[in-house]
Amino acid sequence: MSVHNPSETNKNCEPLSGTYAIDDGFDSYMANGLAYLESYNKHLYRPNTYLHKWWARRCGTTFRLLLKHLVTDDESRDFYTKGGLEGKSVLDPMMGGGTTLHEAIRLGANVIGIDIDPIPVLQAKASLADVSLDQLESAFGSFFSDLDSKLARYFRAVCPYCTKPGTLKYMLYGLRKSCKCGPAIFVDSLVIRQSVNGESIKICDRCRRIVKNDCSCVVESRDVSSPLFEKRIKSCTVCDLRYQIDHSVPFFSQYVPLIVCGHCFDHGEYYSHIDQEDTVLIDQANQLRSGLSFEGDLYVHEGPKSKDLKRRGIDLYSDLFSSRQLLYIYHSIELLKDFDGPSRLYLALIVSTSLEFNSMLCGYKGYSLRRAGAIRHSFSHHAYSFPYTALENNPIFSLPDSGTLQRLFNDRIRKARQWALQPKERLLDSKRPSFLPIAGEVGYGIEVTDANQHSSGSRKFMVRQASSTSLPLPSNSIDFIVTDPPYYDSVQYSDLARFFRVWLRQLVGKKQSKGIDWDYGVEKSAVSRSGQLFVDGINSQYLQTLTEIFKECYRVLCQKSGRLIFSYHHWNPDGWIAVTIALKRAGFSLVNRYVVHAENPTSVHINNLNALTDDAILVLAAKDSAPTRKWEPIDQVNPENSAAFCRECGSLMGWALQEALTEQSIREIWKRALNKSPSFK
Repeated sequence: MSVHNPSETNKNCEPLSGTYAIDDGFDSYMANGLAYLESYNKHLYRPNTYLHKWWARRCGTTFRLLLKHLVTDDESRDFYTKGGLEGKSVLDPMMGGGTTLHEAIRLGANVIGIDIDPIPVLQAKASLADVSLDQLESAFGSFFSDLDSKLARYFRAVCPYCTKPGTLKYMLYGLRKSCKCGPAIFVDSLVIRQSVNGESIKICDRCRRIVKNDCSCVVESRDVSSPLFEKRIKSCTVCDLRYQIDHSVPFFSQYVPLIVCGHCFDHGEYYSHIDQEDTVLIDQANQLRSGLSFEGDLYVHEGPKSKDLKRRGIDLYSDLFSSRQLLYIYHSIELLKDFDGPSRLYLALIVSTSLEFNSMLCGYKGYSLRRAGAIRHSFSHHAYSFPYTALENNPIFSLPDSGTLQRLFNDRIRKARQWALQPKERLLDSKRPSFLPIAGEVGYGIEVTDANQHSSGSRKFMVRQASSTSLPLPSNSIDFIVTDPPYYDSVQYSDLARFFRVWLRQLVGKKQSKGIDWDYGVEKSAVSRSGQLFVDGINSQYLQTLTEIFKECYRVLCQKSGRLIFSYHHWNPDGWIAVTIALKRAGFSLVNRYVVHAENPTSVHINNLNALTDDAILVLAAKDSAPTRKWEPIDQVNPENSAAFCRECGSLMGWALQEALTEQSIREIWKRALNKSPSFK
């Protein structure tokens, strides 16, 4: 390619002989088998893509298999062989977690990722780069040592068995509520840990001591000034009034410390009740809190998810953190000013993502032995959840425990870089879990900054924060577009991500933020905020934005040979109406459609919620050059089976795109086809 402007046309993009394998078939058996296994532990299959928290990631094995079906060389098309897309250009205009980019660059493609949010962009810049693990190990060691010297004094604990100083692992808090009689403290459960022999470690609701099974204290010893209850108690038995939270008190102050989980060098892990020294350490941190200075806007701006914060009187993101956690953020920001280049970016991202495990939104799920001491992280429900038992983690705990910096560095940087040097894939039909290294393949590339640099060679990447309604690319220049569009009314991406953005912009610093708009308008996101596709006869934001994005995809895609491939599912007809109309306006035709398992069936977002567990995989091409395929109309889509539902929705879309239908007709067809309440299996 020569140097272009985005408005110019690439004359060198020629059609490939024949069709792609994906046009006529897809190995759904393999895709479903691998996706089912991966969906339980996605981060174990693709550790290099999980540097920072992001939502709604699709299975990497699925996208690898999709890309392999675009390989024209028979030998390189095998799932367990390296490469096959050397020199081809692959675009993801809504890249999110970056699955497409990571899978395509492994196959030798040059990749471009665009996202409106800065977090996916920075994560991709870091995780796709060829960075020395030794360099990152050295930087982390220095950073952690300095951070520990600043914070360790606030995370001391004393072993109740030998009275020697140890280290706090985490502290459990109860939620303070009040009635006419005064305050009371509430927890999810009085049980702290269950054991195999039927014994349990509990906190006594009378004397607050940590005991096994039942406490021998007398009922009269109850602390009547603030009784302790499990959350099932809703009203006071004395005044009959419902217990209420005082939302005029800062969120972090609504919780009362109850239990220390500490680590003793001689006795290991232990539980104890809060004593005077614990209270002193908390008070010292509280006194320092008001003197901490942060840059930028920490105010909570009301959005689809953050309105839950506003409803509870939470106006500042800083109120979501204990004073010790806020000291952790402050000193991390200050210490990172001494770092530069990839090291600072990696460290900034790992500190930012650690906040998911280090806020007062974290709950406790460590009651059972199977998940002993485990943290329920802040966004386990893809929303703001407010626990009764809040867990204050120690981010600088020296052992690699849940949510600590040591654990996150090991899992998301050390293991990720090792995996990028030698990617592995799960063997589907092996009796025991077994992974095969893909010889000669790597999971990183070379960053370039414009389309001209991207036009030759292989394994180059370019990532931009921008709206894909206007792509910085020449016309007719991209071989394949592979993506996962927003989920119609899924609004958490921009809104929830602000929880991280307000801190990450300070952690990254101005130099690393070049080209980043931290205050971008979330109204540009492709989501339906009103919950309606048409408002007063006017296209919703989702439909308008998606139309502009697909039109840009059509412009930059090689007209004679390009393919647009994306995964999608939704039970609401409005979602399918929007995607169908947007594709039709843009000029695409459906080449084929497939169904692949997508979701962990035990996920809290899926289990017992009558939710779809599969994705429709839609393969499209420019209408004038698409392979001929006749689609038949469907009057009623199967509402009882997840896979059948997605397959038939894909077929109906194909028919709607091939026929000369008005947009009003498309709306009516989808409303009629999806008019039954779903009951997915």
